[in-house]
Amino acid sequence: MRIKFDKKPVLLAAAALALTATLSVGSAMAYFTAHSEASGAVQLNIGFTETEVEETVDGDGKHVVINNIGDYDCFVRVKVFSVIDVDYKPTGSWRDGGDGYWYYDSVLPAGGSTEELLVTFEYPKNTEEDKKEEFNIIVVQECTPVVYDAEGNGIADWNRVITSDSTD
Repeated sequence: MRIKFDKKPVLLAAAALALTATLSVGSAMAYFTAHSEASGAVQLNIGFTETEVEETVDGDGKHVVINNIGDYDCFVRVKVFSVIDVDYKPTGSWRDGGDGYWYYDSVLPAGGSTEELLVTFEYPKNTEEDKKEEFNIIVVQECTPVVYDAEGNGIADWNRVITSDSTD
């Protein structure tokens, strides 16, 4: 006994399924083949904060001025090393930090200079008459970029680390 089977609905369902599948393949192919191109260049200069110390020595002592030759405003501090006793005569915004550093409390603008910090000393005498002993007074200066707090006030963050050797 043979059962008559109508193939027409099955073929229509298979055709509808194939048509639906081909419609979605087109949008997927468009997704994978779409691209865009750009050309040109823009130079980005992040800049740095850089300072240099200017020192002159005369009969009054060692005159220290810090120049900001970098791209941004900064704060500076100075520390003096010597085998002889020295004294400081600050002008303007210089203050003793109590930690061996002298801090310039004003923001040092790019291209600007600090007021003078005078480091005074007395020449040590040798055993020979009228001969003065040779010695060095070493000035070390540091700078840090101006960091702004929530109110927009510029503050110095002397513990700020810009680069680090760790990968943390």
